[in-house]
Amino acid sequence: MLQLKYYSFELAFQYPFTTHKGTKTHQPTLITSLGLANMVGYGEAPAISYYNITVPEMIASLEAKRGMIERYALTDPGRFWHFLHHLLPGQHFLTAALDIAGWDLFAQMRRQPLYRLLGLKWEQMPVTDYTLGIDTAEEMVAKMQAHPWPIYKVKVGGPDDIDKLRALRMHTDAPFRVDANEGWTFEQAKLLLPELAKLGVQLVEQPLPRTESEAMIELKKSSPLPLYADESCVIEHDVAKCAAGFDGINIKLTKCGGITPAVRMIKEARSLGLNVMMGSMNESTIGSAAIAHMLPLLDEVDADGPLLLTQDVAEGLTYDNGRIAVSGRPGLGVRYTGLKDR
Repeated sequence: MLQLKYYSFELAFQYPFTTHKGTKTHQPTLITSLGLANMVGYGEAPAISYYNITVPEMIASLEAKRGMIERYALTDPGRFWHFLHHLLPGQHFLTAALDIAGWDLFAQMRRQPLYRLLGLKWEQMPVTDYTLGIDTAEEMVAKMQAHPWPIYKVKVGGPDDIDKLRALRMHTDAPFRVDANEGWTFEQAKLLLPELAKLGVQLVEQPLPRTESEAMIELKKSSPLPLYADESCVIEHDVAKCAAGFDGINIKLTKCGGITPAVRMIKEARSLGLNVMMGSMNESTIGSAAIAHMLPLLDEVDADGPLLLTQDVAEGLTYDNGRIAVSGRPGLGVRYTGLKDR
């Protein structure tokens, strides 16, 4: 019988984290664990306000379904996800936390690191970026200089976006990825994209609101830069809809429901000729480790959650100039520590 536990935290950011969606100083997150014998698998679901997800609501759902979850016989993580998908309909964040914990536990049962259980080789992994939240140009430059990194993700969505990118470019030759978080209009994007290309930007995430699919198709036709879907690609059935308007997709484990659907999304994206990024939602080491084990499947990765937070709840990942290394222990390879300052 599985032993279900959970822990809630408010993890502090090093700097106030601002995107087009708003500003936050702490990341609320739910850590789940599934125990069996002397093994414990861990998962994570950060709560994101603009998806109307809160930690107390996820805990209430866990308690309501505790008996059925604990009685589940974990013989296949994919089937476990299918069980959760029907047990917790529409609750992708909570399903993701349990799915990740299930994969972690099952890989421990098989005495393999998760990536090996997934049939992957630890090679040809992309480096993670470091995210610069929206701020004044001076503050963004200061943050970048305090964190030398081989590639940066730059959050944008204001009238002075180009000026800020120009200011950053004066202080680094590192490539930029720009994330608008639905913050531009079609006309703004048309004007900005050629200028961003001149500034060494590699790609642009979600330039337009997710409701403007026809405009995205038109924008893609003239864009000098690859365009990646984020808010437009949440769950599995969104992948096919992104092919016409985007060059790639950014998969978030938390939003799509976990590792199980993410693997299927990657396969479908490849069949449609889309590039694949996997992104962070400011997860601690636990959620970031789940992303890390999927690195061999990805073209780009944004798994810098532990780098942006001053607090963590586990150890087992290391970062070296953008390169992420897992511990090599079975499962996710993480050890839960409880809340600690980094």
